[in-house]
Amino acid sequence: MKLLIIGYDQLGQMGNYLASAANGIGIDYTIMDVGRAETRSRIMQAFHWRFLGKKPANLAGFAAQVLETCRSAKPSLVITTGNRVPLERRHIEEVQKLGIKIINYSTDDPWNRVMRAGWFIDSLPYYDAVFTPRRANFDDFHRCGVRAIHYMPFAYDPEVHQPWPRKAPTGAPSDVLFVGGCDAERLPIISALAESGFELALFGRYWNRHHRTRAYWRGVAGHSTIRAASAAASICLCLVRRANRDGHVMRSFEAAAIGGCILAEDTDDHREFFGPEDHAVRYFRTIPEMLRQVEILVADANLRLRLSITLRQRMAARNDTYSDRLEAMLRLSALADSSQCSTVTVG
Repeated sequence: MKLLIIGYDQLGQMGNYLASAANGIGIDYTIMDVGRAETRSRIMQAFHWRFLGKKPANLAGFAAQVLETCRSAKPSLVITTGNRVPLERRHIEEVQKLGIKIINYSTDDPWNRVMRAGWFIDSLPYYDAVFTPRRANFDDFHRCGVRAIHYMPFAYDPEVHQPWPRKAPTGAPSDVLFVGGCDAERLPIISALAESGFELALFGRYWNRHHRTRAYWRGVAGHSTIRAASAAASICLCLVRRANRDGHVMRSFEAAAIGGCILAEDTDDHREFFGPEDHAVRYFRTIPEMLRQVEILVADANLRLRLSITLRQRMAARNDTYSDRLEAMLRLSALADSSQCSTVTVG
């Protein structure tokens, strides 16, 4: 088995996680960083994004490198990750002419208004299979002609997402930790926490642009900093991205694997992964519900400890690592008949 992974190779990106998983289970792999399909010029990149259908500036050059790598390395399978994969229909078909299967792990919703790119959606039916971590866009995949579609949740990397050492210094204490970007739909939620007087720790882009959240922003940090901040926080808040039609996010599994007390948006996915209310986590649907749960959890250290212990036990009993996901992708890619639609739940 030889594997070619096309995705971002930086830590925290799906391409990097799948490469780490391939290495962990002994699969010969090559990763090609899609960042090479972009230009270093922000002006040119913005021009392509706004006026040329969100196409990477060096799409043609990068696609040619992919085809050359397929001819020389002869992988058994190509996995493309994300919705900005610089391969069009003609490139996918060239890969398949070499006798190589090619699949896509659609980590973002292709029909998200911000991310939507017609050229990428047009390429989807030509993949041998598409994997998605959300069920909400299955009908869209079917309507655009995708023949084999599989539900594949996000996961975690046990080498990266693990509890902070018990005796090691932590970050500054906080009532609520949130890791993720300042999406418009998230701003009212975080602002309500700030206005209620809770001490926040916010990691991610753009929180510093708003006066209500600027004071709590701690930058864009690496995993070690996030692990330390998780150990110092009373509550780890887990929010989905509704514009992405998410039932869960990468952070859902990462926060659970790192440990701590989780307060999560109430979704079917979260309940499937974490169990019923008050088993391993607490849930909320509205801002008032969230504020009540935060008040209860901040005041009750024993409750937080019970939830975090149960969550660790639950995660240990599940198969939610990226190695598990990669093995499932390989198995389904080998067995799936692309003339049929498939719905597969993993985990």
